[in-house]
Amino acid sequence: MTAQETLRQWIDASDNIVFFGGAGVSTESGIPDFRSQDGLYNQEYDYPPETIISHSFYMRNPEEFYRFYKNRMIFTEAKPNAAHLALAKLEQQGKLKAVITQNIDGLHQMAGSREVLELHGSIHRNYCTRCGKYYGLEAVTRARGVPKCDCGGTIKPDVVLYEEGLDQHTLQKAVYYIRHADVLIVGGTSLVVYPAAGLIDYYQGNKLVLINKSATARDAHADLVINEPIGQVFAPYL
Repeated sequence: MTAQETLRQWIDASDNIVFFGGAGVSTESGIPDFRSQDGLYNQEYDYPPETIISHSFYMRNPEEFYRFYKNRMIFTEAKPNAAHLALAKLEQQGKLKAVITQNIDGLHQMAGSREVLELHGSIHRNYCTRCGKYYGLEAVTRARGVPKCDCGGTIKPDVVLYEEGLDQHTLQKAVYYIRHADVLIVGGTSLVVYPAAGLIDYYQGNKLVLINKSATARDAHADLVINEPIGQVFAPYL
């Protein structure tokens, strides 16, 4: 039996599936992984991406932070791909309980998923650091330079920067879903970013599926490994 056939059997037989995804889920929607430093990147920026999207850099140099953030982390034209759409369909069928994502693009919700736990926040939520007023994405994309609130405060994206902690409530819910899952499908992540990558340690079942184009640090612990594009793997479920 092929890996795809095994996956099909497990999905067909389960009504308690949890999906945990990373940047690779959105690359097929045209959103690049910001870690891939191409020539253009090196010409444009004087700092590595991990530095620019850190809390201390944001506080020290918000202009440069927003230049990178708008160019490299906001893709308003991106649309959900086969993986996003298939996961939403599996949820509608009562098979998938939750999507846990490291992505901040909102594509799972756009595809129709309802129970989405965003570990690293979302570009679609922004708030004033002075008065707390919430803003949508347009407040950031339309602003020249650093977006400002009506009160004069700085608008900050509700995304988790380096040096910032994850939201504890979201983390606890993610642990709950993973701990109680029958099938845990992990896709589009190399499982190197902590604490998010450590979440799969809470899985107690025997159907851990890893879908990633390249090998991951956890392949040896998986019950099923599929090294193919995630949209291709999920296309049959649409």
